[in-house]
Amino acid sequence: MTEPAYVSRVRIDRLGGPQRLAHLPGEEEPVAFGVHSEIAEHYGVSPEDFPPHAATLDYVVAAAGG
Repeated sequence: MTEPAYVSRVRIDRLGGPQRLAHLPGEEEPVAFGVHSEIAEHYGVSPEDFPPHAATLDYVVAAAGG
């Protein structure tokens, strides 16, 4: 079997509730993940408790669209 061409090294810091910071290759600063709009409403998350950020679903859709 051949060796992988690339191994992504990602670290996730859980900040509580839906908030996470992802340390991604190629990015100098961590990327914030959370919930917003309909996603926050579905999970009962108030913007007063957790500031809105893009959800992981948003990143998956953006990656698939590229």
